[in-house]
Order: sequence, then C-alpha cells, then structure tokens
Amino acid sequence: MLPFFAQRLGHAVAVMFGVASLVFALLHVSGDPLSGLVPPGSSPEQQDVLRQRYGLDASIGEQYLRFLGRAVTGDFGESWAERRPALGAVFERLPATLSLAGVALVLALAIGIPLGIAAGARPDGVVDLLATGFALLGQALPGFWLGTLLIIVFAVRLKWLPSSGGEGVDSLLLPALTLAAYPAATITRLLRASLIETLRRDFIRTAEGKGLSRREVVRRHALKNAALPTLAFVGLQAGFLLGGAVVVEAVFAYPGVGRLAIEAANDRDIPLVQAFVVVLAALIVGINLLVDLLARWFDPRIRFSGGFGRNVGRG
Repeated sequence: MLPFFAQRLGHAVAVMFGVASLVFALLHVSGDPLSGLVPPGSSPEQQDVLRQRYGLDASIGEQYLRFLGRAVTGDFGESWAERRPALGAVFERLPATLSLAGVALVLALAIGIPLGIAAGARPDGVVDLLATGFALLGQALPGFWLGTLLIIVFAVRLKWLPSSGGEGVDSLLLPALTLAAYPAATITRLLRASLIETLRRDFIRTAEGKGLSRREVVRRHALKNAALPTLAFVGLQAGFLLGGAVVVEAVFAYPGVGRLAIEAANDRDIPLVQAFVVVLAALIVGINLLVDLLARWFDPRIRFSGGFGRNVGRG
C-alpha cells in the first residue's frame, strides 16, 4: 500500500504542476493582463506604474518562476478586484460550493443507486423502462436550462423555494438538484449495466442454485461486484460537480467560489483566477486519490493487479 500511495502522490504533484503551469500560460496568452486594471484613457506613465505594482513589468519567464515559487507556499498574490489575498477570497467562498457539491452528490446517489439496482435486477420491466427514460432525460438536459426551468416552476409559479441566494437550506435545494441531475442519470445507467452483466456470471447461478431469492442474490453477491465501476465514476464526479457548480451558481446567483471565479474572469483578476483553478485542481486530485485507496480496500484483487481500471467490471 505504501509504494502505491507514494506513486499516486508523485502523480498528484505532477498533475498540480501541470495545472498551475497551464493556467499561467493561458491567462498570459489570452491578452494583456493589464487590460482589466487600466481605467479608460490612462496615460502610458500610469500604465507603467500599474505594471510595476503588480509585477507585470518583468519578463514572462520571471513572472512564471515567481508564480510557481509563491504558489508552493499558497501565496497567489493580492486579488486585483478584491484588494485582499486571492487564496483567502477563494477559501471564504469555498465552503458554500462544497456544501452545494456535497448535497448534489448525496442527491445523485440517493436517486441513482436505487433506480440502478431496481432496473438492473429486473431488466426490460416497467421499472427498467422508467429508470432508463429518466437517465436519458437527465443526461440530455443542459444544467443552465434545467436550472431555469426549476426556477420558473418552483420559485416563480409555486413559490415553494427561493430562486437565488444562499441563505438557509431552502436555497440549496434547486441548485443542488440541477447539479445532481446528470450524475444521478449516469449512476443509474452505469449501475444498471454493471448489475445486469454481473447477474450473468457463474457464481450468481451457483448462488441461485442454492435456493437464495433474487433479492438476496443481488444484495449479498452481485451488488458488491457491480458497484466498482460506480465507485470509480463517483470519484470522477468530483471534478464534474465542482466544475459544474460554476454554471449552476451563475444561474441561481449562489454565493460560491464558482460565481467568484466568473466575476474574476470578467475582471481579468489573474491572481484570483489562478488561486481558484489551483485549489479546485487540488480538491479533485485529492478526492480521486481517496477513491483509488477506497477501491483497493473494497476489492483486494486490485492490490495485486496494479490498477483500478483493469479490474472494473470483472467478476
């Protein structure tokens, strides 16, 4: 386990280095960073003062090395718009986004797992057709469209829930449901397909030959094997939920870090955008590392095969 952890940790460090370098490059090739700072009609002397203040007068290589050196210590500089440390601004909004993503993940699991099990245990039945229809619909609807539809129905027409803001639990429900729709649909389809395949295996026929009911066979034998692809997918959903929260937060005016990132991008607030991307990447890498460790504990075969992906779906 220790060599595996060391290998994955080295991979995580390499990914973080790549993400930090990529975001620095994209922000600097997309235009003059000073364009978001200079008031209209500023003189060249005023522009030079701003360049020196924010370190933009140095060469790109110098700025890059300075950025990497500070990023290692968690220093992304001062936000140009917020006038405070960029990392502090991200951390202030991060709990709201984590709450939204956490509630969305719980909803996705609470919807997707029962539907996937019910559909996979009795394929081609009425429940299977309904679950498959829901899954196709959930994967087809764009988040911004679904969010707008939920606002119209539950906030404008029925007046059951608030349409925007982040005050109280009620304000979480509509954005979390919007964010959960796609992963819930995918979990349903993935678990259904995996369960159907597992129920065709020889060890399942042996269990049925011993007189176990269909429910007992699914619960005690099939589900654990069928859950591995879903476990891998849930780990990948960390990136989708945190990244997808950017759009959902904009639709619902939710005060999370995604909305802060959109505002920072509009203002060309480079330190804040860099801090947001690096923090988000660190969260995604950490969650995927945790999922890999859970998978090795969940299925001992992975400990001896050297990879999660090679065993997903095997009986």
